[in-house]
Formats: sequence, structure tokens, C-alpha cells
Amino acid sequence: MSEIVRGRRPLLVAGLLAGLLVASAALAPLIADARPAREIPVEDVEESLADPGAEGWSDVPAATVPLASAPSGVPNADDTTVREVEVEAAQTDQRLFVRLRWADPSDDRSASSPRAFADMAALQFPVNATTQPAIAMGSANNLVNVWQWSATNNTQELLAGGPGTTTVFQQPEVSTQAARSTVGEGDGWSVVFTRDLDTSVDNRTQLAADADVSVAVGIWNGENSERAGQKAVSEWYYFPFGPDDGGAPFQTILWAVAGVAIALVIAVTAISVRRTREEGES
Repeated sequence: MSEIVRGRRPLLVAGLLAGLLVASAALAPLIADARPAREIPVEDVEESLADPGAEGWSDVPAATVPLASAPSGVPNADDTTVREVEVEAAQTDQRLFVRLRWADPSDDRSASSPRAFADMAALQFPVNATTQPAIAMGSANNLVNVWQWSATNNTQELLAGGPGTTTVFQQPEVSTQAARSTVGEGDGWSVVFTRDLDTSVDNRTQLAADADVSVAVGIWNGENSERAGQKAVSEWYYFPFGPDDGGAPFQTILWAVAGVAIALVIAVTAISVRRTREEGES
């Protein structure tokens, strides 16, 4: 009996290795399509997607970005309600379009009284696209360019070098369009930010550079009296404007594992056949 078990052991090992090979092949398409962490893909398009309801958005992949209360010393800074936002990005030869979609059942468009606050959203970029400033509005030596939308139909472009240092551009190059829409299982906002890729003005982020550009998101819920430093924010993510790096490193690892599995299956099978032949001759 022991001789039979020993004779079959190479076959069992070969079977296990073959199973590993099959599993690797099954996972390959999933890994190949996976994006590196914190990448927000940018889709090339031929027409304007400034309208948040444009049909072309259906072909643009979305990244779900988690949000948390911004670290801030303002009262109730940790009391925020928006937990995630969908971010989609597309570009033509000349312009970038970024659509934010998040759930918010209340439609807060007025800030006309001390107790009323409008819903808002913002995108933050490093002025120097090759750097990654402090997430809380940059620093004096590493400025950030902020695009801000308010449900009061107000769009601002800001420059900041740390909390409380914002300066408003008198001639903003950013435009926005917003609409109420269905997000998930309820109502929410859909807001598109648009700007030319190239800019000749100092202290504005160059988006046409041959390098990835970091981006962060901020959301304010007016119904919850969120304003100023009381907001939900993301960590730094990035738009992959730089050259393709060949895909995620774990894709290479997967194919290496598959190659080793193939080699082992061939080797163990050859040993098994040889031993079986030797036993038959004896």
C-alpha cells in the first residue's frame, strides 16, 4: 500500500500545481484591469462633458473616493455627513472635465441668513504638479490651487498656502455646472468642474504636464451647517497624466507565479512518468 501511495504522490503534487496554474489564469483578467491605489483614470473624449447629465459620462470610469472629517480647529469640525464621492475625469485635447457625484437628500442652495449654509464642493491641486503639499490647504512653500463650487451658483478659484490663507483669483479660469440627480438609492448632487489643460498664469496648476497630478476632494453639507474648515475631505489621489508605467506591479508578480507553476507541473509530471516507467520495468 505504501508503495502505491509513494507512486501516486508525484501525481497528487502535479494536480495541486495544475490547480494553482488554473487559479492564476482565472485571476489574471481581474488583476490586469485593476488600478493602482488612489488613481482616478482620465478618459480621452472628443466632445465637451461640461453638462453633468451628458450621455458621454456613461463611458467614463468612476472612482469611489472615501471621505472623512477634515482635521481642523473650528467648532464641530468632526461633525460631517458625506462619507464618499464618485469622481470621474475626462479630457479633450484642450480641456479637463471632472464630475463629482455624492448622495445628499437635502437641496441647500441658500446662504442668505446666519443659520443657512449652502452645499459646496471643491477640488484641490498642488500648484507645482510634481509635488504633494500638506493635505490641509498646502503650506507657504508648497501652494495649492483650489476649485470651489457652491450651490448658490457661485464658482471660485483660490490660491492657498496653509489654513486661513486663501486668496481669490479675480478672473477664474474654472467653470462649473451642477444638477440634482439620483446617486445610489437617493438624491444627490452631480457637479462638473471644467478648465483648460494649459494655463499661462502663475500659481495655477499646469494640467498638461507630462506627469501625474495629485488631487483631493472636499464636500460640505449645508443642511448640517458645514462651512469653512468643517467639511468632509479625501486623502491625495492622482490623475495619471504621466507616461504609462506598464501596469500595477502585482500583475507582473501574478504572471511570474503562473510561470513557476507551469515549470513545476512539467517537472513533476516528467518525474512521475519516469518513476512509473522504472517501476513497470522492474
